[in-house]
Amino acid sequence: MKASRIAAVGLVAAAVLWMGSGHLFPPEPDHSNAAVRTSDTETKKPFRVAVTTVGVVPHTRKLVLSGRTEADRKVTIMARTGGVITELNVRRGTRVKKNDVIAVLSDEAREAQVLQARALYNQRKTELEAKRRLIDTGALPRLELVNLEAQFKAAEAALAAAEAERDRGVVRAPWDGIITDVPVDVGQAAFSFSGRDIAQLITLDPMLAVVEVAERKLGGIHVGGTAEVRLVTGQTASGRIRFVASMASPQTRTYRVEVEVPNANGRIPDGITAEVTLPMTAEPAARVPRSALTFSSAGDLGVRTVGDGGKVAFAPVGIVEDEQSHMWVSGLADGAQVITRGQDFVSEGQVVDAVSADASASAN
Repeated sequence: MKASRIAAVGLVAAAVLWMGSGHLFPPEPDHSNAAVRTSDTETKKPFRVAVTTVGVVPHTRKLVLSGRTEADRKVTIMARTGGVITELNVRRGTRVKKNDVIAVLSDEAREAQVLQARALYNQRKTELEAKRRLIDTGALPRLELVNLEAQFKAAEAALAAAEAERDRGVVRAPWDGIITDVPVDVGQAAFSFSGRDIAQLITLDPMLAVVEVAERKLGGIHVGGTAEVRLVTGQTASGRIRFVASMASPQTRTYRVEVEVPNANGRIPDGITAEVTLPMTAEPAARVPRSALTFSSAGDLGVRTVGDGGKVAFAPVGIVEDEQSHMWVSGLADGAQVITRGQDFVSEGQVVDAVSADASASAN
């Protein structure tokens, strides 16, 4: 019994001595591991970013506006005298040339008036020629010549007026074009067409694309510039800016701009919706990926660049033009190295390892 107690006391004493040995005799520090950690910290590489070198070039901005097509010339052909329409040579869609006969009105004695005026003209002319010889020989006073010449001039004017009135009975096309409307028909009421519409005529070549430009954008648009036109039907065409208004519309405070588009085949109709891309004045700008844009700690829009010694800097920029995947911006120096990958993980003044974006993409 005494032996077992002695053994138990010995085991307890041995356990206490083993637990206290760590405090009485602490282990020596492992200097080899600390040296390895220090070495790793000292040789840690800078953060790697992908950069693209940008160039500053004159960039022509484009202004895209919605407008409409409009025929270059449009006129309502009217009868200039009275009569019944006896002949109508056109209908909607008819193509006509200059001086083609559109319609003919009844004579209404106009040809008889021409014959009467011509007879009086011939009489006065004969009298003048005959009495001039007598005046030259002194048989008649010279004062009589003035009276005869006045009568002849009056007859000549009466003949011209009668012929003009006769010609008004034939309605002709003033220029080449297409008839879009004919509101009359053969045999309609006599004497009711003086000043009335006979047909509507438009010219489709050239066609105009018309847009309204805000006053703040007007300064960059100039006559003679090339513009692109896209119709709602999907057709596209190039044209020339031929007119920029000098006076704003009182209702909208916008300025009318006309783009002249060749339309020899007549495929572009009048009055269709069109999207017009107008070139504006060129300004220095650099093209950067849209993803490169970021905000500074102060909330300014810009890009982060890598300068001398691999230090990161922030360059505020202005938007010149917005494309689908890239942006044209101002405010960058020519040859600047713009960070295109990793810009959100670095800060100004930090030293980074800059690699070309192309090399980074190929490595991945």
